[in-house]
Amino acid sequence: MKTAIQIKNLDCAYGKQPVLNDISFSVSRGDFFIVIGPNGSGKTTLMKAISGIKRFQKGRVEILGRAMRDYTKKELAKAVALVPQQVPADFPFTVTEMVLMGRSPYLGLLGLPQKEDLEIAAQAIAFTGVAHLAHRKLDQLSGGEKQLVFIARAICQQPQIILLDEPTASLDLSHQVRIMDLMEKLKFTKGVTVVMVSHDVNLAAMYGDTLLLLKDGELVRQGLPAEVLTHKILEEAYNCTLLVGENPLGNIPSVTPVPRKFLERDKR
Repeated sequence: MKTAIQIKNLDCAYGKQPVLNDISFSVSRGDFFIVIGPNGSGKTTLMKAISGIKRFQKGRVEILGRAMRDYTKKELAKAVALVPQQVPADFPFTVTEMVLMGRSPYLGLLGLPQKEDLEIAAQAIAFTGVAHLAHRKLDQLSGGEKQLVFIARAICQQPQIILLDEPTASLDLSHQVRIMDLMEKLKFTKGVTVVMVSHDVNLAAMYGDTLLLLKDGELVRQGLPAEVLTHKILEEAYNCTLLVGENPLGNIPSVTPVPRKFLERDKR
């Protein structure tokens, strides 16, 4: 299978503080690839390095078989789109105007969208199910609606790879499932490679083709959900007591954190 992303011996730091240490892995084209791990493990930094936002101190990043350093900014923006962890809420733009910003890599010197750009934006808005919000301002939307708009903007870039940094954080259950279903639809209908950071290991287990577990800036395990989400691996990574069983939906791992009060009760 062809490779969408190849990471080789990647080191990233902020000043003298190392964040990622000698990370190497690959993402297959058309994969739903989910990065998990405790807070501070380097997940967001990894997304920034892959998107070209964060410079790395050592190593190599290849996008679609080509070294990242060989891309111009516009070329990279046509290949890779990033949905950041925190989406700004105070932009004085309508939904349509925000989604159209995804066409920036394709616009000419004057930056004026053409008929084709407007059609692609409308398609992205329809694909994410926010057409009824097209003329609303961003500050009039809920958190889940804003997240869908920023996903629509990324789709409007027509990338081959979409990166999402915790897109379901702080959203209710219905919006979490809606966004995960949307990413799966994007993978199957448009052939887009989806790389996502998630704190929800159960969502990762249900949707991810491949999981990658980071801890303290190092790669702990990469593989199928059942290979990564084991009792031993997770307890060592998260340093807490967990129950790992089978999801009622099928042969999928299910992870339950055990509150301290239950541990103390069992000792009585």
